[in-house]
Amino acid sequence: MKLTVWTYEGPPHVGAMRVATAMKGLHYVLHAPQGDTYADLLFTMIERRNHRPPVTYTTFQARDLGSDTAGLFKTACIEAHDRYQPEAMIVGASCTAELIQDDPGGLAETLGLPVPVIALELPSYQRKENFGADETFFQIVKALARPMERTPNVTANLIGPTALGFRHRDDITEVTRLLADMGIGVNVVAPYGARPACIKAMGAAHFNVLMYPETAETAARWMERELGQPFTKVVPIGVGATRDFVAEVAAITGRNVILDESRLRLPWYSESVDSTYLTGKRVFLFGDGTHVAACARIARDEMGFEVVGMGCYNREQARTIRALAKDFGVEPLITDDYLEVERRIEELAPELILGTQMERHIGKRLGIPCAVISAPVHVQDFPARYAPQMGIEGANVIFDTWVHPLVMGLEEHLLTMFREDFEFHDEAGASHHGHKAKLRDIEPAAIDADTVAPDGGSAPAPSAPPRGISEPEKQGTSSIEVVWLPCAEKELKKIPFFVRGKARRNTENYASERGVNRISVDTLYEAKAHYAR
Repeated sequence: MKLTVWTYEGPPHVGAMRVATAMKGLHYVLHAPQGDTYADLLFTMIERRNHRPPVTYTTFQARDLGSDTAGLFKTACIEAHDRYQPEAMIVGASCTAELIQDDPGGLAETLGLPVPVIALELPSYQRKENFGADETFFQIVKALARPMERTPNVTANLIGPTALGFRHRDDITEVTRLLADMGIGVNVVAPYGARPACIKAMGAAHFNVLMYPETAETAARWMERELGQPFTKVVPIGVGATRDFVAEVAAITGRNVILDESRLRLPWYSESVDSTYLTGKRVFLFGDGTHVAACARIARDEMGFEVVGMGCYNREQARTIRALAKDFGVEPLITDDYLEVERRIEELAPELILGTQMERHIGKRLGIPCAVISAPVHVQDFPARYAPQMGIEGANVIFDTWVHPLVMGLEEHLLTMFREDFEFHDEAGASHHGHKAKLRDIEPAAIDADTVAPDGGSAPAPSAPPRGISEPEKQGTSSIEVVWLPCAEKELKKIPFFVRGKARRNTENYASERGVNRISVDTLYEAKAHYAR
């Protein structure tokens, strides 16, 4: 563990809370010190839930460490059962309480509670949140689900959606609709909205739809082995993946089904002028492995973007992302350090970032548009409207979400480019309100810094510290340090944002190769002419 300002994943007990909060009739007793209750805020504030998580904390304090903390845990279990009357309970320890080694599972067994009590062994110092959710759901399924007679009609279990998941609520609706179009019903959705009694009935389904491998793959594999239920491997995010998902379900069920694409509004994009404008845009993807893999396919095959980099923060998906990155011909980034992600983004200078809430902050700092595709997310990514990522409607939502940052970014670029115009500068006022445009006085500081000095010598050094590059570009250029004169920086800002980074790199390479250490407007346009050949 290490101290950090931001984190992609919390400790494993937060993953367990995501499962407990998603379910009904289940209560989580967490052996934790006072202060670990901060996790409540994740659900009530970020996801805007109208009830707090079903979690009881022992909240022991420092003075309790010298006495009977095991007794505190037993008392908390009994009181939680008496107060909430759950159908089942899960028990475990937070990362701090794990050090005490009180064995919550063993202690709970001695209480003889009249409901199933499921012990969680979550190694807080080796694994993280997604593992905690996956392991918790697996232990619940393993303890409660049993083989049983299948439903008369073909049905499926939808497994994986949890609390604090990225658009999980709406994905459930969309996948249910997809299956309904194929004449397939839904037996149980779990853990989202399920009760322990629902988990007991999961064996009645004919197969499982694995919506999110991060949080349900272990349970899916156990049910395939123990209950004889195959599970889907394709996550239906994007048009191509949705078609593949329908074909996979058809193969599992032996049905001849056709995907109803009447709701799909994406095809018009490929026939519009906008497609020409957006084709070839350089994008960088980062998030959980499932969404990065799905979105990389959409970016390249459906939007015509160029994927210049990708990565994930959950190491359980590292092998998948490494294999995918090799197929795309890019270097994979497997890390949970947002500073490493920021350095990679700066290095690649993409025109669009597809990432998490953290990458949205990074994009704001670097001036690069960003669309969120994965948790962790902020409150704005739990919209009141219907906004799935999966299925046909999910493809429509993704198109809007990804294209809008680029279009708005172009608009901002145009506003910036004309900011010095006599009609559009900040003091001019709104023209449609009848204000007369005010001419802006030219300040002495605005005079080009690379003009020839009166004595015929070289131009004086700029008063403000010029921007330089700390190390040579990694393309075989010389190690000469180059700086941008203010007039050249001003001219560079007139170049559209989506190619500005490339123009800067090319100009610096051009200057370094020719021993030019000060980039003027002339240098900028000479480099442009050189690379245009």
